[in-house]
Amino acid sequence: MDAQTRRQAIARRLRESTAPLSAAALARELSVSRQIIVGDVALLRAGGLDITATPRGYLLPRLPAGITCTFACRHRADQMGEELNAMVDQGCTVLDVIVEHPIYGQLTGLLRLSSRYDVAQFVDRCKEEAAAPLSQLTEGVHLHTVLCPDEGAAGRVREALERLGFLYQ
Repeated sequence: MDAQTRRQAIARRLRESTAPLSAAALARELSVSRQIIVGDVALLRAGGLDITATPRGYLLPRLPAGITCTFACRHRADQMGEELNAMVDQGCTVLDVIVEHPIYGQLTGLLRLSSRYDVAQFVDRCKEEAAAPLSQLTEGVHLHTVLCPDEGAAGRVREALERLGFLYQ
């Protein structure tokens, strides 16, 4: 398979997929190295395809209907799972985490977490990689962009974060 055909196959798989696709899985499927896939994705992005890289793999953004809210939070690193579960338990999707770095400005990490399973996988991967959350750069202060199905769900997220003492005021 030539490079152009392979990139078309990657784009097709991303359009068809309802879940993130890892570079390793695409590499196995297309019989190339993971690094070839990473390069192909870079070229597809340069060509205008809006590919999002998440901790679980690549995807094309498809957001369901709803409202987008931003919550300012502060907590210890070991409370990250509890915070994320408080949001997904209300039927919401945690789209990202944002911190304000004194040198680099705004840093955003894409998350796209919609369930306790997603949260558990994310927290486990952080532990496996010994990766500190972005909020460690800002003494625990960070923002989350959250997609909620309606105002009621957004209110429940706010209440849950307040109850846990994570809502930064």
